[in-house]
Amino acid sequence: MSGRGQPLTESDLDGADRRTGLTGPGGPGGSGGGGSALVGQQVRVPKTAELVANQLRKQIVRGDLVEGDALPPEATLLEQFGVSRPTLREAFRVLESEALISVRRGAHGGARVHTPNGEVAARYAALVLEHRGTTLGDIFAARATLEAPAARFLAERRTNGDLAALRASLAEAAEVVDDPKRIAQHDRGFHTLVVQLAGNKTLVVLSAMLNHILERVTLPRTQTGRDEFRAHESLVELIEQRDGEGAQAFWHDHLTEAKDFGKPLDYLG
Repeated sequence: MSGRGQPLTESDLDGADRRTGLTGPGGPGGSGGGGSALVGQQVRVPKTAELVANQLRKQIVRGDLVEGDALPPEATLLEQFGVSRPTLREAFRVLESEALISVRRGAHGGARVHTPNGEVAARYAALVLEHRGTTLGDIFAARATLEAPAARFLAERRTNGDLAALRASLAEAAEVVDDPKRIAQHDRGFHTLVVQLAGNKTLVVLSAMLNHILERVTLPRTQTGRDEFRAHESLVELIEQRDGEGAQAFWHDHLTEAKDFGKPLDYLG
């Protein structure tokens, strides 16, 4: 646990918000023209709690602290960071709000680390979209814009292992195709699998955000489980044939078919 916190110094403020100005020719005391020109501006000095939170945040994001790690006891962190108890607890509240730690109170409590995931970003994105009156059709169109190119990437670059994973997914779906709830869950998993196998991490995160939002809303049924299953089979065939253009066109049409929902997003219910 040692080394996970260290006293904050003046260097922690380097490049951060502080009252600053320029020196040299043209600056205060310089010999340049227009000596009264404004060369500095007032900026906000970060609170110590923000600096503590940022140190811990960096260690979590960079993998120095991993899922489930227990942070040192409060007394140890107070000594390591050289801060007061209210400051440390404020830093914890910041990290809790970002879902990077969870804190249990009491004699056997403490802070546990959670690695970043897209759910926090997805929740906030959903609030922004709902505030702006976004429709379900708009979200489906965005999903098609992300997933269709991913299907093309996968078809053009797929490996035998990728194909085996898709075939296994189809086999699982065949067993639940007549169970509306289970086939709906599998359908979401298949969409996720296609994007993951495409290999672009940014697409994976963005697609997962949209899927999280759509999972929280009640969608009108436009296709049966067997319709969805046949569409998945067709896409896998195109991927097996390495038909990137065909895979992209087919998947885009499938994702936008009968998805012109004018109903506004109601994420909060």
